[in-house]
Amino acid sequence: MATSVWKGHITFGLISIPVRISAAARGERISFNQLHKECHSRLKQPLFCPVCNRNVERSEIVKGYEHEKDQYVLFSEEELDKIEPPSAHVMEILEFVKLDELDPLYFDSSYYITPEDAGAKAYQLLMKAMEESGYAAIAKLTMHQREHIVIIRPGKKGMTLHTMFYSNEIRAAEAVPGDKVELKDQEKKLAEQLIQSLAAPFEPQKYRDEYMENVRGMIDAKLKGQEVTQAAQPHMAPVIDLMEALKKSLAEKQAPAASSAAPVGKKPPTRALQPVPVVQKKAGKKAAG
Repeated sequence: MATSVWKGHITFGLISIPVRISAAARGERISFNQLHKECHSRLKQPLFCPVCNRNVERSEIVKGYEHEKDQYVLFSEEELDKIEPPSAHVMEILEFVKLDELDPLYFDSSYYITPEDAGAKAYQLLMKAMEESGYAAIAKLTMHQREHIVIIRPGKKGMTLHTMFYSNEIRAAEAVPGDKVELKDQEKKLAEQLIQSLAAPFEPQKYRDEYMENVRGMIDAKLKGQEVTQAAQPHMAPVIDLMEALKKSLAEKQAPAASSAAPVGKKPPTRALQPVPVVQKKAGKKAAG
């Protein structure tokens, strides 16, 4: 079972639904540690107090707000808990909005909403009603010491929740020249044909992080004393004639896939290097990782 990050109730009208939410997505990346160049020991960042001239344990930490230079107002966790609004425990639905009116620009993080046993029927009722009406719910939720505006919407296997940016957090877009740009009908037609040539059903599983795959390959090659071939980079030719660029792009997409396919079974060359020694830490020390 996924770890719950919040437990409480969704309320609308006189209906109260006990639920819990858990993270729906988590970014994946390869992390590198910082090592001392001389001995390859992993560097640490201790909490250090310059006045007491010593390292500080986490139990000695309090939170402070700097209201003037080097002047702080102090807060304990208990004091911060006292000012939690009702949305720390109850997500009251404020209103319902049409799903097609939501601008994805406002979406932040995604979560799954799971009902407790006592709220299963009311949960299904709310989800089905939103699904058939095309509406999503706007509510408020306090977690991680912040009150979020959230969108609740029906999903394929249950309701999902998305924290939203507030309007004052959205950065203004730079002005895009449009009024003085004249588009020809033939240009628009060719652009639409190019879009259709690339149209496909949305299948998120077919997309992957090639950079992270290359990093894994580089790590594996280093351990074997080799170096991977440099990744091919696209050649960006300057666009002089928009019509000509559209025609060439469309022609390339319509050409048989076999003509551009690489020979099967032929692997890219790998340059052999002198073996790179894997760092071995001194006895009694933790391996660099």
